[in-house]
Amino acid sequence: MLGIRELTFTAMIGFLIVIILGPIFIPMLARFKFGQTVRDEGPQSHLAKNGTPTMGGVMMIVAILITGLTRATISKGLIVGLICIVGFGFVGFLDDFIKIKMKRSLGLKAYQKIILQFALALYIAYYQYSASPSATQLVIPFTNHIINLGIWYIPFMMIFIIGTVNAVNLTDGLDGLASGVTLIVSCFFVLFAVSISNSDVAILAAATAGACLGFLGFNSYPAKVFMGDTGSMALGGAVVAFATLTNSPLIIIIVGFIYLAEALSVMIQVTYFKLTNGKRIFKMAPLHHHFEQCGWPETRVVFVFWIVTVVLCWIGVLAVF
Repeated sequence: MLGIRELTFTAMIGFLIVIILGPIFIPMLARFKFGQTVRDEGPQSHLAKNGTPTMGGVMMIVAILITGLTRATISKGLIVGLICIVGFGFVGFLDDFIKIKMKRSLGLKAYQKIILQFALALYIAYYQYSASPSATQLVIPFTNHIINLGIWYIPFMMIFIIGTVNAVNLTDGLDGLASGVTLIVSCFFVLFAVSISNSDVAILAAATAGACLGFLGFNSYPAKVFMGDTGSMALGGAVVAFATLTNSPLIIIIVGFIYLAEALSVMIQVTYFKLTNGKRIFKMAPLHHHFEQCGWPETRVVFVFWIVTVVLCWIGVLAVF
């Protein structure tokens, strides 16, 4: 099992790769006109962000991939984790590319995105079901109670994987929000993976934390680059890889509650809107936009969400240690 010194070095490599790539890659995105198109129905303050280079998530994917393959003994678990990150990142890349270069505002068609996500989720869930005898035994946080899902583990995990990836995707709406929250969640999983001697997840989580920190150098307010669906779905893939490979999906309810809240706000808003002929619970969804519409500056929303995630990860430590 790698020690804290080695994992710190791993995070530093991920960080440095993104920091080095930024000044090279961001001008390339601008040159090829990979610019963000801000929706008119979104917050009016965001219209100034039109044209900001997007798809910067490629830098994080490259950093995690290089770091993961060079800082650890190559194991099947590590490869599956990287497939999860790169695979979902590729789905996001296709979505971004179609939106920007093919001028199709919705990107991939819904059925295309569902098929690709379904295939990845099935592969990851089946791998863990086959590889880990204890995978189907889910420990309830704060208790020693175990739920044995048996064969139902596979559909349960597929729902968890697809839901979490899309929840992280919804969280990416403000400068530094998704990258900062995922940095904190990744640090939690570094500690958790070390405590259970899971080198694969420790390496992946450290590399992801470093990549997110490097990306924040360019993505914090005012952002010089956005991660796009390329980055947000790759980070979603990272989070589900950490939770799946450590047999701890339920801990995401705690440490990843910001993701859950963002997704639930959209589901509640859409359902209530349809049931009440146009009434809304939130001023705007996802949740971060609601707080903006309440008068909070973008930077305050991001900072508060970061603080909430830090507190939740502290609670997560109490739940699993």
